[in-house]
Amino acid sequence: MSKKSHAFFIFGVDFKSNGQASMDIKIDVDALEKRFLRYVQINTQSAPIHSTYPSTEGQWTLLRLLKEELDSLGLEEVTLDEHGYVMAKLAGRHCPPDAPAIGFLAHVDTSPDAPSDSVKPRIIPFYDGADIVLKEGVILSPSESPDLLSYVGQRLIVTDGTTLLGADDKAGVAAIVEALHYIQSHPELPHVPLRIAFTPDEEIGEGVNYFDIAKFDAAFAYTIDGGQIGELSYENFNAASAHITIRGINVHPGEAKGKMINAARIAVEFDTLLGATDRPEATEGREGFFHLQELKGNESEATLTYLIREFDAEIFRQREKKLEALASQLNHCYGAHTVTVSIKKQYPNMISYLAASMHIVDIAKQVFEEAGIIPDCRPIRGGTDGVRLSERGLPCPNIFAGGHNFHSVLEFLPVHSMVKASEVIVRLAHKFTRH
Repeated sequence: MSKKSHAFFIFGVDFKSNGQASMDIKIDVDALEKRFLRYVQINTQSAPIHSTYPSTEGQWTLLRLLKEELDSLGLEEVTLDEHGYVMAKLAGRHCPPDAPAIGFLAHVDTSPDAPSDSVKPRIIPFYDGADIVLKEGVILSPSESPDLLSYVGQRLIVTDGTTLLGADDKAGVAAIVEALHYIQSHPELPHVPLRIAFTPDEEIGEGVNYFDIAKFDAAFAYTIDGGQIGELSYENFNAASAHITIRGINVHPGEAKGKMINAARIAVEFDTLLGATDRPEATEGREGFFHLQELKGNESEATLTYLIREFDAEIFRQREKKLEALASQLNHCYGAHTVTVSIKKQYPNMISYLAASMHIVDIAKQVFEEAGIIPDCRPIRGGTDGVRLSERGLPCPNIFAGGHNFHSVLEFLPVHSMVKASEVIVRLAHKFTRH
């Protein structure tokens, strides 16, 4: 006997007879784009060396604006604390009394790796697949950024070639706020209790130093801080930074034979000994690396700063030992205490902390598919606030916000991708009413 399909409506949502919802969510594209453009023109670059938290005043400017916007949207318990955390709550609507409170987070700061003052975004209304001249000598090209070709026919936001754009992570911030606007504008839509947070200083690894998980009061959360559309990440690099100090002996170069120990040359030797294949520019996928972030010095003293990244915990420890072994090798050549190594842990791979909560990843995959998005479950070649939150007991995988070429003047954002990120947030808020 054949089965007939029946549909019925609850709270304005079209449910099929199999219990699945068919929702027609239409995020206001123009409003979302304007919101994003407003945010990126606030300079929120964080500073690695600082004496305040947040590390820069510009972050406060955006955080205060976000508090005002959440207040105006009618959210509850909207706060901005002394550490720069904006938090807010929204009670569940038409949902079971035991429905979990779920959180969404994004960070307001932009990377110190590229200029971020006087951001002048440029709109490409219809990308035709050709090179985009950002300014003389600075070209965004499919030959170097092949992902561009995935967006032929779409609307892009690019830079003027002098600054980064700030889609990392103001696209995530804008997507969350616009999703909340949609939810509040559709009182017929069921959703679980929501928890919202905007954080500072994520780019310098300090985004959740003072984050109050108990106050946030979520069962689990998602950071909206990924790259291209479809990204869903629940694994990331183990991360540390290493500071190498080299002390030399400087004498007049005319009388240097047998006496001078040139710290700058030893610094170059140290980096050369690490090899040419263990660098970010030579690795991809699950391959780790040493990233030389800074080198400075002279004959008397030189310093190198590295980022250490690796997915596998044991290989990560071997990388740390390799730096220490190189220091010992050079000390044997140039004298004890010539080279010293200081390693600072940054964040772990979150996957071990999510093992008991993988249902939230599975549900996110379902939501992606319902939104017409193919899930791309790739490990993060970096980290998010969610990594450290997961370590502290708040499961927090990462969802795309849509941008590409982060931390660079070549950064770009397909507007449709940011729109879909906002739609995913709305769908997740609804989806958990049935789980």
